[in-house]
Amino acid sequence: MSKTETTQAVKRGRPVVAGSKRQAVLAMRDAKRNSGIEIKRGRPRKQVTVEVDVTAKTKTVKSKAVVADVNEA
Repeated sequence: MSKTETTQAVKRGRPVVAGSKRQAVLAMRDAKRNSGIEIKRGRPRKQVTVEVDVTAKTKTVKSKAVVADVNEA
């Protein structure tokens, strides 16, 4: 018969500290996932709105009638 030894499982990763900011962020992510919101990697893109006032500096062109002189043969 072979002899088997059991070892304790080693905890990996960050420790869980109740009430920490990290746990609050993880809970917020879980809430978003459960509600169906897609979570992407990276920082969120800042939304920038630019308002531009444009005034016309050109003269307005009125339509001109063109008279064609046609010689009939």
